[in-house]
Amino acid sequence: MGLEQARKPAPETPEEQADTGKKKRGPSRNLPIAIGVGVGLGAVVLLSLYTVKEIFLGVVLVFLGLAAWELVRAFAARDIRIPWVPLAAGGLIMLVSTYIWGSTALVATFGLTVLAILLWRLPRGQDGYVRDVTAGVFAAAYVPFLAGFVALMLAAPDGPDRVLIFIAVTVASDIGGFFVGSFLGRHKMAPAISPKKTWEGFSGSAVTCMACGGVLLPWLLHGAWWQGVIVGVVAVCSATFGDLIESMIKRDLGIKDMGTLLPEHGGAMDRLDSLLATAPVVWLAYQAFVPPV
Repeated sequence: MGLEQARKPAPETPEEQADTGKKKRGPSRNLPIAIGVGVGLGAVVLLSLYTVKEIFLGVVLVFLGLAAWELVRAFAARDIRIPWVPLAAGGLIMLVSTYIWGSTALVATFGLTVLAILLWRLPRGQDGYVRDVTAGVFAAAYVPFLAGFVALMLAAPDGPDRVLIFIAVTVASDIGGFFVGSFLGRHKMAPAISPKKTWEGFSGSAVTCMACGGVLLPWLLHGAWWQGVIVGVVAVCSATFGDLIESMIKRDLGIKDMGTLLPEHGGAMDRLDSLLATAPVVWLAYQAFVPPV
């Protein structure tokens, strides 16, 4: 089997296969299972977020660890060996220190994690060194560094409300895009990257994001409604980019999902992709509109 043939991923969904024939409108997932899993995840988030903030931070660390491990396994399928120990240890230190000491700690611990990855890989020799450490630095930036902005939100006195709005607008993007795109989607947004994404779905995402932000920001953080709408606008863009970025990674690696942890949702990384991309964007919007007091 040739290299190009081996790298060719299987069709992602029935929608991709339907490009050569008639496409059946409507959701392709098992909605009761997908909704049940989503409600369960939401309950875990709310209970941990509004009891003790540190419990929520622990939940985040667990999911990030699972996501990072999925990423490591996916890269290993292409014979790219990400140094797992410094990635895991650095990610843990990155999130905890950021929650305690703030943005300076995030930058410093990311730098130390990069250095640890470079050093950890040295004993294995020169063959593939640049390939492996480059992938390791990428994983450290993609997962724990971006998640560090969630820790910055959480550390504020009104941290649970800030995190809730951030999660809500991101989830609203997924829900609005899924339902509008499933029933009305006809014009492909990026067929070479993600055949399921349509401009109609993006419009649905934008409306739900702006509505969610416009309601929640004034209610929970006492900002202006138009500021909430802007948060929704930037969130729908970053969430969409996050989905497309992960889709491109999976296509390059020749896989459909990063994992199978969550029925009808894929792996932990498949659920965190848009959240990771949205975290720094929403944090920056908070700094401009409703900075912590």
